[in-house]
Amino acid sequence: MVSIADVAARAGVSPTTVSHALSGKRKVSADVQARVLAAVNELGYTPGRSAQSLASGRTLILGLIVPDIGNGYFAELAQGVEQSATLGGYNVLLCTTGFDYEREKHALAMIRSRAVDGVVYAAGAPPSNSELARLLGDLPLVLVDEEVPGTGATAFVSDNREGGRLAAQHLLDLGHRSVLVMEANEKLVSSRERVSGFSEVWAAAGVPEPRIVSGGFTHEGGRIAAEPHGRAFAAGEITALFAANDLMALGAIDHLNAIGVETPRDVSVVGFDDIASTRYVRPRLTTVRQNVAELGRSAVAALVAALDQGDGLDGERHVYPVELVVRDSTSAPRPESARREAR
Repeated sequence: MVSIADVAARAGVSPTTVSHALSGKRKVSADVQARVLAAVNELGYTPGRSAQSLASGRTLILGLIVPDIGNGYFAELAQGVEQSATLGGYNVLLCTTGFDYEREKHALAMIRSRAVDGVVYAAGAPPSNSELARLLGDLPLVLVDEEVPGTGATAFVSDNREGGRLAAQHLLDLGHRSVLVMEANEKLVSSRERVSGFSEVWAAAGVPEPRIVSGGFTHEGGRIAAEPHGRAFAAGEITALFAANDLMALGAIDHLNAIGVETPRDVSVVGFDDIASTRYVRPRLTTVRQNVAELGRSAVAALVAALDQGDGLDGERHVYPVELVVRDSTSAPRPESARREAR
């Protein structure tokens, strides 16, 4: 096995100089750089992770914090993060927080204590800007999926407001005029933007205001949020439902099925995310698709570039487009006469 000492001997320099030439941590002359690279190519030398870490003064580990790895959306996000990190020569340390504020703070502190090189953070119950700064110190930070207002951190997010608009317009075009909207948590920018976008389009149509409830971004939360409105669904007083994520939408459909209200015959349902299971449940869920894997890959690419090149992150908000995917869970509302006959 070729070692760094072999490369040094072939190039006629010290092993330390080889490390400097390969890592870029310290400048070497053009002649030395050329000799080292020639020796690397001739010998087929590949730096091991430990050697790279020693040469660069970095751990070559990135921290990833997500709310719920059991949610297919965040599993796909983590996959995108890991793929991009591996390409850049980094490993990933994963933490989950369960959308819990205290666990979120603990995860942030733990990530810093593990001496990672940078953090990719998908907030579920984010601390304040000042707390975040205290917990992470000067660690390079990239936000993904969820923004934390006031941080000034580079963020990679979807166009959540536009997604809400697309969902609202779809239901209006089908003829719906009464809707229940499930938000996750008004403190989360993503949820707030989705509901705001939906409400903008709904209000512009001059129809009754949507009923807005909280479902907490979970399957159980969606089911529980739908329960108090069961009678209104059954009576045809509410003919459509928009949930700020797919798990809430699926939880709501489970409750509707349990009380004999069919989707989409009685109630049309639209979700948000396009997790894999939405394509296989029955009815297949109409939803707003995010390119979540690309969000993860882009966030890591920006972080790795900043780490490898020694530059700061740009502090910009990078917004990715979304699209409406129409499947089987939405249709035109049943005429009143048909609902009366069904009763």
